[in-house]
This record gives sequence, structure tokens and C-alpha cells, in this order.
Amino acid sequence: MYKILFLLTAAFTLVLACKSPKKIQETPVLQGIIGVVNKSMGNQMPRIGQPPSIPQPFPTTVFFYEPTNTSQVNQIGNSPLYRAIYTKLIATVQTDSVGVFTAKLPVGNYSVFVQVDKQFFANSFDIRNNISLVMVEAGKITDVKITVNNAASY
Repeated sequence: MYKILFLLTAAFTLVLACKSPKKIQETPVLQGIIGVVNKSMGNQMPRIGQPPSIPQPFPTTVFFYEPTNTSQVNQIGNSPLYRAIYTKLIATVQTDSVGVFTAKLPVGNYSVFVQVDKQFFANSFDIRNNISLVMVEAGKITDVKITVNNAASY
């Protein structure tokens, strides 16, 4: 009797162990921003006989603010670093270990910043001094590449 019970228990355990786990289905991003954050450091000038330096993946946090002008931030000197941003934060996402991120966002324009230490980084502006503007269109994915280069020289 015990042998039969043992064999049934072993067979049941084996069946459960072989069953593949359910995959958690993530809903794909159909509208928003996908991108990658890299970091460049040191001398970036071309050198004879040397291969060009390659930006390295930079895992960090990416912040999406309503369109932000240079007059709406606390900038650290003339650097691309900011202590504070005085516009509304819309969303925050974490990159993966290779700096890739995905953000589902409604249609609109966003200023994109990344965290560097305890500060915000953004290094592009439009003609009206709006910082790192990215547009999300209805039903579209916007691709963004961010290079953190505050420690690089050109």
C-alpha cells in the first residue's frame, strides 16, 4: 500500500516539476518612448592610430517632465547638470542593466532628463531654450538615444 502511495506521489511531483511555468505577459508599448542611455568619459577627440572610444551602457533613472525651459531649472553653472526642475514630473522609468528603457506616455511633448549621481542631466536645447524635448505622437513609438557626456572632453 505504501509503495503505491509513494509511486503516485512521486509521479504527481514529477508531472508538476516538468510543467512549464506561466509566462507573465507584458503589454507591448504601442505609444511612447523607447531608448538607450550611454555614458562617454574622458578625451573623445580622434587620435591617430587609436580606435574611437565607444560609449558604455549607463543604467539609471529616466525622468519625463512637461516641456521645461532653461528658466525653469536650477542649473549647475553652464554644465548639463541640474539640481532641481520646477515643472511637473509626468513619469519616471528605470533603465535595464544595458541602459535600455521603455515608457508608455500620452501624446505630447516631454523634456527628458536622466539621473547622474543625485543630479539631473540633459544636454540638448531647442531654439527657445526648451531642454531635451521629445514628441510622442498618437500610436507611435519615439526612439531616443541619450549620451551622458558631462565627464567627457571634445
